[in-house]
Amino acid sequence: MVNTIRLTAAQAMVKWLSVQLTPDGDRYIDGMWAIFGHGNVAGIGEALHAYQDVFPTWRGQNEQTMAHAAIAYAKGKKRTRAMAVTSSIGPGSTNVVTAAALAHVNRLPILIVAGDVFANRRPDPVLQQVEDFDDGTVSANDCFRPVSRYFDRITRPEHILYALPRALRTMTDPANCGPVTLAFCQDVQTEAYDYPVTFFEPRVWRIRRPQPDLGELAHVAELVKDAQNPVIISGGGTIYSQAEETLATFASAHNIPVAETQAGKSGLSQDHPMNLGASGVDGSAAANVALENADLVIGVGTRLQDFTTGSRTLFREDATLVSINIHGYDAAKHGAQSLVGDAKVTLEALSAELGAYKVAKSYVAAREDWLRAVDAYCARPDDQSANPTDGQVIGAVQRATTETAIAMCAAGTMPGALKLLWQPSQGGYHMEYGYSCMGYEVAGAMGLKLACPDREVVCFVGDGSYMMANSELATAVMRRIPFTVVLTDNRGYGCINRLQTMGCGGEPFNNMYVDCNVDAQPEIDYVAHAASMGAFAVKAKDTDQLEAEIVAARDRNIPTVIVIETIAKDFPGTGIETTAGAHGYFWDVAVPQTSDRQKQRDRFVEYLTQISKQSLVN
Repeated sequence: MVNTIRLTAAQAMVKWLSVQLTPDGDRYIDGMWAIFGHGNVAGIGEALHAYQDVFPTWRGQNEQTMAHAAIAYAKGKKRTRAMAVTSSIGPGSTNVVTAAALAHVNRLPILIVAGDVFANRRPDPVLQQVEDFDDGTVSANDCFRPVSRYFDRITRPEHILYALPRALRTMTDPANCGPVTLAFCQDVQTEAYDYPVTFFEPRVWRIRRPQPDLGELAHVAELVKDAQNPVIISGGGTIYSQAEETLATFASAHNIPVAETQAGKSGLSQDHPMNLGASGVDGSAAANVALENADLVIGVGTRLQDFTTGSRTLFREDATLVSINIHGYDAAKHGAQSLVGDAKVTLEALSAELGAYKVAKSYVAAREDWLRAVDAYCARPDDQSANPTDGQVIGAVQRATTETAIAMCAAGTMPGALKLLWQPSQGGYHMEYGYSCMGYEVAGAMGLKLACPDREVVCFVGDGSYMMANSELATAVMRRIPFTVVLTDNRGYGCINRLQTMGCGGEPFNNMYVDCNVDAQPEIDYVAHAASMGAFAVKAKDTDQLEAEIVAARDRNIPTVIVIETIAKDFPGTGIETTAGAHGYFWDVAVPQTSDRQKQRDRFVEYLTQISKQSLVN
């Protein structure tokens, strides 16, 4: 006879999650972020209360941003641990859809437990229920389907016996890792069932390391041996595989230089001699010139997004592309010769195949030229009375932070600037640029600090992103989670303004406050706003004060917000400027084919020239 325990479906879910472990004995799901509503408070809320001593609950201020915090936590833990979020039916659930898309694009695990309609349908339509006139099975949670790696609707209490293991199998699968959504009908959450006691025995989840196919490995090894000027592009998969040291050893042993993507930056520390910096649209002169001349490009753990490849214009037409990736879908992109496998074991195996192979060409001079240009661009401004550039702000923060600091950001000008200019130690960079989601920054900094409590976390955020989502500052204050926010105020959406006016040939419109059709220019006191949520907030009058405030923030146990006004200066990231050692590449943002303005017509002619260089191989 099977021993059973009678629990509600929600109680059983929380009890089960509390005993899912990593090989180190930690909880794999390290608690659940929750905002309660009528669709989850009676079921999941009661269950979380019942098990609060063994499974923590984290209260958020907004469903999207609390999910951002959970995602940043998983990214900070290199996908070895994750968090869950629960929301109510209706807007609570759909608020999380944006975060699910962010996790999906970035291949990051998160468990989303969304309240749903009544499975028994007796009270339909309930408050906040979305009704499809032609399909009685649809609810608002169907919005999660295209942005979830695994989706399930729990309409009976015994469904969790199958749905929960499938959820964690997906989240811990290095190839299919991403968001999982369980749409949990609110009446089913409260229904009791006799669950097998064995279901709640602790289970260890191990992340596998698939070995490369021997045939693919031998073929790629021959391609590398035949190459004269190979270059590596390292992506986020290098970090998630914990292959940082393996990459460093591989690059040094074979004298193959390394360029970085946004997700891959800091896989190698900036002082590693083979690190040429950023690739692509916002790339360094050292990296992009090397890639221009490469006869073989080796992608490691990258999905080769448009910024990385200059919208498919960066590589030589006759260059061979090799892609080492955990998933065949990504490994075959751009007509690449695929080498499917875990980054760490695949680089080790490829190095063994290459033996004494070593590239003769040296990139030392190009690397040093680029770093000198970065230092000059980020140097302390002589005139401290003028508003600094974003590069000068980055330089000030770099000078003031410790070696273990992590710079993090998500959208606007700063991602391109940081990718080019920030000089991190290994692991000292956290960028959400797969989805480039404005509003990720503050919540992401909180989740990152939870994941990396011993490292200094500095969040760069523009005034535009800050205005979109800032309320998790209050959560961080309540939880005493310290990190530093550097809020650069250029009075609008400066990055998109540059793209509009320079990249696309348009006129300034609706991005900077001064170019909006408004009766009065806003005068927003960001210091007072942040302070009202309990953060320590201060306005730095110049970069000297910024440096001092960065140092002072390290002694606090609450978030520090440092506001500094900047100028919306043209900056690498649109493929137009070549300052700071940048050698920016074309970014394909479609330009109108017809216009009454000559500037726009001239820009379209330039656009045609650029797209004629694009590779059409997929």
